Amino acid sequence: MALLPPDPVYCLKAKDLSAFHSLCFHTSERLYSGNVNGKVQLWDLQTNRSTYQLAVGKSPIIGLAHTEDALITQEKEGAVKLWELTNSAYVLRHESATEHVGFCRFVLHNDAVIMPRGEDKIAILCGQTFTERQLLNPATVTEPKLPPLGTVMCLLPVVIKEKAYLLAAYEAGVLVLWDLESYKPISHLQVCQDECLMAVDYDAYNNRGVCGGTSDKIYVFSVDRQSMELCKTSEICIKNAGISRLKIRKDLKVFVSTGRDGRIRIFSWKSLRPLAVLTEHRNELLDVIYSDEKVSMWKAVIMAAAGTDGKISLWNLYN
Repeated sequence: MALLPPDPVYCLKAKDLSAFHSLCFHTSERLYSGNVNGKVQLWDLQTNRSTYQLAVGKSPIIGLAHTEDALITQEKEGAVKLWELTNSAYVLRHESATEHVGFCRFVLHNDAVIMPRGEDKIAILCGQTFTERQLLNPATVTEPKLPPLGTVMCLLPVVIKEKAYLLAAYEAGVLVLWDLESYKPISHLQVCQDECLMAVDYDAYNNRGVCGGTSDKIYVFSVDRQSMELCKTSEICIKNAGISRLKIRKDLKVFVSTGRDGRIRIFSWKSLRPLAVLTEHRNELLDVIYSDEKVSMWKAVIMAAAGTDGKISLWNLYN
């Protein structure tokens, strides 16, 4: 490797070592984690202690996001819920059943919540009232004709040429680009065969994305800006199979992959070459995120990673 692997700046640990399934930052000083027991914990990154706990449900919290005044949670076997932040606690205001037992997480786009609905459908909800605005249903699409997709596995809103789209990855190894104005698919790409896609990220500036899943390959793709066709450009092989998350850092310098083997792999986004492998975790990693701003404790943008070992590792990759 070109660089020696750094050590984490700190590790947060659950008292009972419960598995963490999801993470999100709310300001650079507050980190939220969703665990296997249906609870959300708030971590103060000035003291590195858990200061608040919210009981959401009984199944794992696989999705988390925080707007200016609300927390949104997603349970693996339940619903997406909106919790309003009051002076003293979070109060449940809205709830929508996903009818989806799986790993696909909701995403936010402007004032909308986009989430899985059943097996292969995608629902677009109003972010304030949780009323359904639109349902993206592959079964009703006649042109272009889509191949068998299986269950939707991950979602990513993207903006290309000032227009909003949704990248959706499916169980059958297919990537679909949906138009969020016409609510129709623009193109699709059979990325791989006999492999379930689990993660996707895309850089609109350089017109390049990465996706991966149950195999030992990360697939690199682009979008033809004229035809809007998805095109696979190359592959990156990793040592062990099973990718859960792929994240491109906002400065477009590096991207990371996490997965079943507990390794965090760091790659150069420019050259796609591996830079380092972080080995702090021993079990499967389920989420990785970056803070939007510098965390005052370490005066740097921090990457947080968590998984089934009940530990959240915090990293300063700028060092």
